[in-house]
Amino acid sequence: MIGMEAVERLAGILDKRNVEWEIYWEEGKSASFRIERERIERAQWKFYSGIGLRVGLNGRVGFSYVTGLDHDEKSLFELVKRAEKLARIGSRPFRGFPTREKFPRVRGLYDKSIDDLDFDEAHSLAGEFVERMREMRGERGEYTLAGAMSFGTVRAGIVNSNGIEGEEPRTGLAIWAYAVKKNSRSGSGYASQSYTTLEGVHEGEELIRRAMNEAESSQRAEKIEGFSGEVLLEPQVVEALVYLFLENLYGDSVYYSRSRFSVGDLGKSVLSGNVSIIDDPTLGFSPGSYSFDGEGVPGRRKVLISRGELRSFLLDHTYGKLLGLDSTGNALRDFRSIPRIGTGNVLVGRGSENLGDWSGVVVSKVFGEHTANPVTGDFSLTVELGYVVENGEATPFSGNMVSGNVFEALGSVSRVGKELERRGSFYSPRIVTEVRLV
Repeated sequence: MIGMEAVERLAGILDKRNVEWEIYWEEGKSASFRIERERIERAQWKFYSGIGLRVGLNGRVGFSYVTGLDHDEKSLFELVKRAEKLARIGSRPFRGFPTREKFPRVRGLYDKSIDDLDFDEAHSLAGEFVERMREMRGERGEYTLAGAMSFGTVRAGIVNSNGIEGEEPRTGLAIWAYAVKKNSRSGSGYASQSYTTLEGVHEGEELIRRAMNEAESSQRAEKIEGFSGEVLLEPQVVEALVYLFLENLYGDSVYYSRSRFSVGDLGKSVLSGNVSIIDDPTLGFSPGSYSFDGEGVPGRRKVLISRGELRSFLLDHTYGKLLGLDSTGNALRDFRSIPRIGTGNVLVGRGSENLGDWSGVVVSKVFGEHTANPVTGDFSLTVELGYVVENGEATPFSGNMVSGNVFEALGSVSRVGKELERRGSFYSPRIVTEVRLV
């Protein structure tokens, strides 16, 4: 049993009740630093912990939580009674809790160097990032730089009435850089990345450089004439389209008919034969990785789309059962919430194309993904930055709208690059497909 007194006492109380139960707990700490005009303007040192409890009664589930891990018998008993009451009056379906399976060994989830950082050491690393900003800005007064750096450790554990028991520490580092270039007109650039180890601090300089280069291109960018046809999409744009598409693969969306697909569509061709999409929370040293999900189901690599064919949905235990399928280990949560379906690391399969010699329109960055409709697939996104490449020369543009339908855009992919780029927990090559620019 997990060596935590409150969790053990809570499990003891629950074992005497006529309920199925699940305890999920967390304790974590984080240090974050906000940078404005090459100065640390805000610093925060935060600790948090808590216990989330789910109980199943008569086909319904109730959930309650408490903050902190130090609780007496009375407060734990009150936690149980609240969860039971919510199960009696609630409407959330309950199809049992998962049973115990062996968890995979996932490398690189935890870095003791991050966990051991005290506030002063974390502040010093953020200060070094600021110094690199100042050095790279130098005498170029037309640039203003900002950014952030954060470090975090979380230990999460789960135990349930079906014998599941797991505990796992994870660490994280996130860095972003923002550059504004002003002269007769202004331009801006942004670059970010996340890591599971402290080694990521060495990439701060590259992120600053990317943000500055993007700001320079943005400053020169003008809106171009409308265009309809094949364009090259950079990974940030591919990410926007893929996550819009993936909302149709969430088990709850499928069950409640908020998805274009049903269980009967498994095995059918739904996208271009050049498109494959994988969800893999077992990748080593990747921010989206875990050995077990928020219900204690082992993390698993699963092929969602194989050469255009629908192979799997993203499922937690409940919606897997409701659809007649097994959980895919995609229940995500914190102690304050019930599990929700999400992704681990999403990978778009690489192709064999170089695409470095592409001539034509390139769309690099967009915004406005929240306005898209995942069921119809229609989108209209603002181009933050793109390029028109002619005779090897790239002319930046911005302000156009790129519009289309995600099922058609991912269904007409004609070329796929062979180089993968990582953006946090998303991995993708560049792709060529058909959209409209207005």
